[in-house]
Formats: sequence, structure tokens, C-alpha cells
Amino acid sequence: MKINSLYPVICTDKVKASKGFYITHFNFKVTFDAGWYVSLRSSGTPAFELAFLDHSHPSVPDGYRQRCRGMLINMEVSNVDKEYERLMEEKIPLVQDIRSEVFGQRHCIIKDPNGILIDLIQNIPPSAEFLEQYK
Repeated sequence: MKINSLYPVICTDKVKASKGFYITHFNFKVTFDAGWYVSLRSSGTPAFELAFLDHSHPSVPDGYRQRCRGMLINMEVSNVDKEYERLMEEKIPLVQDIRSEVFGQRHCIIKDPNGILIDLIQNIPPSAEFLEQYK
């Protein structure tokens, strides 16, 4: 099978707030907006897409019409310290303060209007212990 596109669709009761959050803070652009479904694409890297769907919409199968929970979106960036400062100035809710990890990441975790966690990551050299785990 050849996959032409792959992106998450987040079921939410905050479609409009989600759209505004990713446009304002991460420079996404709208590619489709039906009100109950919004598709966004990154301005910097068009292959990166994200969509939001009203969880109560009839296109969602019965028994699955609920808000998304337990999701973490990783965003790798060139300078996490710069992004951290910018997002703190913009008063984005911080879940985990910026820190460096022995497994090779400097990162912080924020949350979007849905409570979805966004892990902003800058790759750094890992410790010797973790270096051998990279393929």
C-alpha cells in the first residue's frame, strides 16, 4: 500500500478554539473549514497536517463520539529555548518546564485548548548509555 497522506484528526468540542490556537501560535493555515471539521497545514512544512472534528458530528460512528484524550504531539524544532520563551510570553499553559534529557532531547511540554499535550523538542547529543539505542 502506498500512503499518500497521514495526519491526526482530533475529535473535540473546541474546533474553533483549536483552529485559532494552531494558527496563532504555530503558523498553521486553513486548507478546509466546514465549522464542524477544520483541516490545517503547516506554513513551514506543508507535509505536516492536523485536523479537528466536532466529536458529536454524525460522521463519527456511534459509540466513538467523544473528545480525544491521552494524546501527545511531538514538534521537533531547531531552537527549543527560543520557542519556549516565545510561548511563555504568549501565556501558553506550560505542563512541563524546559529541560534536557539523557536520551537526547531538550524539550518542554505545553497544552492546547483540548488538553492535548505538545512536546516541543530539540534533539541534543544523548548520553553514552542511550547513544547505542539509536538506529
